[in-house]
Amino acid sequence: MILFCVISYAQKRKKYKLPEIDLSYWSVTTPEQNSKGKATTVEPPEILDYATDERLIPYMYNDSSKGALVFYAFPSNATTANTKYSRSELREQMVPGDNNTNWTFSQGAKMKGKLQMEEVSKDKDGKYHKVIIMQIHGRLTDEQRDLIGQKDNNAPPILKIYWQNGKIRVKTKILKNTSLTGNDLLHEEAWDDDEGFNFEQEVGFKKFTLEVQVSDGKMVIILNNSEYKVYENIHMKKWGIFENYFKAGNYFQSRDEGAFAKVNYYELEVTH
Repeated sequence: MILFCVISYAQKRKKYKLPEIDLSYWSVTTPEQNSKGKATTVEPPEILDYATDERLIPYMYNDSSKGALVFYAFPSNATTANTKYSRSELREQMVPGDNNTNWTFSQGAKMKGKLQMEEVSKDKDGKYHKVIIMQIHGRLTDEQRDLIGQKDNNAPPILKIYWQNGKIRVKTKILKNTSLTGNDLLHEEAWDDDEGFNFEQEVGFKKFTLEVQVSDGKMVIILNNSEYKVYENIHMKKWGIFENYFKAGNYFQSRDEGAFAKVNYYELEVTH
């Protein structure tokens, strides 16, 4: 009987898995309010202790039976600038602890993740709530910010990838006037949302891979290494004026009472 218990315990230990994600170059924002009433943000090196950090444990934790890093989000008053939604989401930091070092399209970048929608609530019409699972966000340099008289460094997101009713939907930005040049491109009101694109595959609640490849004037989104969406146009070319950074996780798109979502990330890698 003792031998059986020992074997069973060893078998259980064998099943313990960890996600293949290096958090050394990521910060995370959660739905938790900090002392100033803002969303809590944890940067490297503190984020590396997420498994024991009480600020993060409810919102970013390991599912060791699946080998996943789980991002949990729900509507809260702890939002970030220019949004009404809360998130449990990673933000790329090319220099750990520093948001001022970012990349441009001409420099190139790639992000690839293996992920899965674990759970998500439904709205009053019986449709699942939307979740943004990956982003590329623009950022003004300090010089650009001062040139246009903006109070912060925020610029629009050139890419939002949604999990929407079991399918993957992509939204990007387009210029309202393609003849604009120079500093006129830096103003948020110069850009509008495109109509969006839906991949044909239905991922549902299964694992899937997403890859984003960026180069000068071009952006490619790849689902499950088999379906591609390519953006190569004047809008991508002129977006080159901005710096950018990747985001990944659970940016929850609902304020409904009792709504929530859990997103599993098994792998996440960024290269430049």
